[in-house]
Amino acid sequence: MAQEGQYDVGLVERPPMTASAAPWPDELLDVAALRAGGWRPTAFRDFVLKVHQRCNLACDYCYVYTMADQSWRERPVAMPAAVARAAIARIAEHAARYGVSDVHVILHGGEPLLAGAERLTQLASAVREALPPGTRAHIGVQTNGVLINEETLRLLREYDIRVGVSFDGGRTDTDRHRRYASGRSSYPALARALALLCQPEFRPVFAGLLGTVDPDTDPVACYEEMLQYEPPTVDFLLPHANWSDPPKQSGYGQWLVSVFDRWYGAPKQETHVRFFEEIISLVLGGASRTEQVGLSPTAVVVVESDGAIEQADSLKSAYSGATATGLNVLTDPFDTALAHPGVVARQIGLAALSDRCLACPVHAICGAGHYAHRYRAGHGFRNPSVYCADMSQLIDHVRERVGTDLTALTQTSRGNA
Repeated sequence: MAQEGQYDVGLVERPPMTASAAPWPDELLDVAALRAGGWRPTAFRDFVLKVHQRCNLACDYCYVYTMADQSWRERPVAMPAAVARAAIARIAEHAARYGVSDVHVILHGGEPLLAGAERLTQLASAVREALPPGTRAHIGVQTNGVLINEETLRLLREYDIRVGVSFDGGRTDTDRHRRYASGRSSYPALARALALLCQPEFRPVFAGLLGTVDPDTDPVACYEEMLQYEPPTVDFLLPHANWSDPPKQSGYGQWLVSVFDRWYGAPKQETHVRFFEEIISLVLGGASRTEQVGLSPTAVVVVESDGAIEQADSLKSAYSGATATGLNVLTDPFDTALAHPGVVARQIGLAALSDRCLACPVHAICGAGHYAHRYRAGHGFRNPSVYCADMSQLIDHVRERVGTDLTALTQTSRGNA
């Protein structure tokens, strides 16, 4: 058995899963008509490179290994050098064609640190060298944390690669979902990694924590467990579910409301919480920068370890092949993917919403929620989020609290005039 933090293959063999294809948008969205009507695509700015297809944990909610799409089985374990070179050249080509000033490259998996820190730094250097003058690269790695050590962090700091860590709370909460395949706890290795990231020399590379909502956990205790590591940013994700494979329980909205109140009501800001800040921005009439809420165009594309150009990999939770575009960086530019109906559907805002969503008073804020959560077999993605009630509960609560504070500020300002 491997020691804590060492390679411990976390995949449990499962039979391939299939589901019916999605009529909308793949079969029903008329991209040519949209272009004729004046719509133009938004260039990709976020590039997810699947540098390693396997993982050393067996998280029970993982959409890559436990849900509908099992295409990881057919792909190279690690991204070959030729594929990496092609992907980087395509990123540079795309940035030059569209005059993109900033690109975000996320080194992802599986568990990307299984590729080795030196390999990741080589990729980072190659990206920066390939980009056209005037284009900046922001490079990050999203990891489960168990392979982090001082040597790795020094390398990542040297090459300006920021580190986001998946974290669901204390040991009890972590052990509920995020164990090795053997059943062994991943928490001791994770806690050591986070302690390292708290050290002054490594703080510059600490991007933040990403947690999956679990109504069985104490929301405030979970959030405060995160705070002990002083993350610059926290984000929360709803477990990937849809109308054909719905959530196993309820209470997600109230969980998020409880964390929001703890975060918003703090005497001083302790960290940024992206999900909440995006909702507040939308409540105040701003735009969103995340696919969880709002109607802003999605500008993310994924490159799998075999070079396949795919849509956001959260769609693997819907049905087998849901992310596929039929394109590959070895033969196709990213520009071609901008014409794929699945990509277009995530860039056309209101035109992608169902009639039920359009009739909802908070549709411009909710934006029908996460795209993957809208899927219904045989109908596709033109549906409300399966978390519709939870999203409405959270958004209504945020609107009320922010609105109350704005009213109080306005009255105070008038009184002092």
